[in-house]
Formats: sequence, C-alpha cells, structure tokens
Amino acid sequence: MAPPFQRHVFVCTNRRAEGHPKGCCASKGAEAIKDKLKAETKLRGLKGAVRVGSAGCLDTCEHGVSIVVYGSKEPQGGTWYARVSLEDVPAIIDEHLVGGRPVERLLMPTAPAAPAPAPKPEP
Repeated sequence: MAPPFQRHVFVCTNRRAEGHPKGCCASKGAEAIKDKLKAETKLRGLKGAVRVGSAGCLDTCEHGVSIVVYGSKEPQGGTWYARVSLEDVPAIIDEHLVGGRPVERLLMPTAPAAPAPAPKPEP
C-alpha cells in the first residue's frame, strides 16, 4: 500500500517553561505558522498530497520555530528547517512542497562533525 501522503510536514509546537535555556517553538509563533501552512496548502490544492500537523518536542527549540518534512520525496531523515517565520511559509510551499527544492536559507544547522581519530603511533 502506498503512503497516504507524498509529504508530511511537522511543525514543532512544544511549550517549555518561560526562561528555559532552549526556549520553545510555541512562544516563537509555531501555532500561527502551522495554521498558515495548513491553509495555504489547502488553497493551493495540495490537500491529499501534503499533510501538515503539529509535533511535540523535536528537541530543536533553540533553532525554533522548527519544522521537519518527511516523505517519499525527502532524503532519509527528512528535511529540517530552523527559525521559520510566517513570512517563510510561501517559500516552503512554493520552493519545497511544490517545486521539490528545499529552502536552503532555512535549513537546520547540522551538528559539527566529530573530530577525526588521532593517528596511532608507529611501533
């Protein structure tokens, strides 16, 4: 059976206590972003191909509002976005969900690579 959607968009709507060092996506406007993504995908006829929903903690609130896109057209592990604002919603829809190209300027920063192991001394 084929998956019901080509892409599934999860918007972190996690709420942490005020003053938490990581912050929280909810206090950065996550609900409004999710609502706009849902409304715009419906207006553009993407209902059935794209599903937008809330996620609990994605553990990336320090980069929030955080969004991850999963689906058959995504790299393994999905496409992760950081610091998304309401103004970014049209680009995510036009460039990524319709055009198939992730919005480079919004991509989540990756963790620094682990240092290479030190060479073993010669015997």
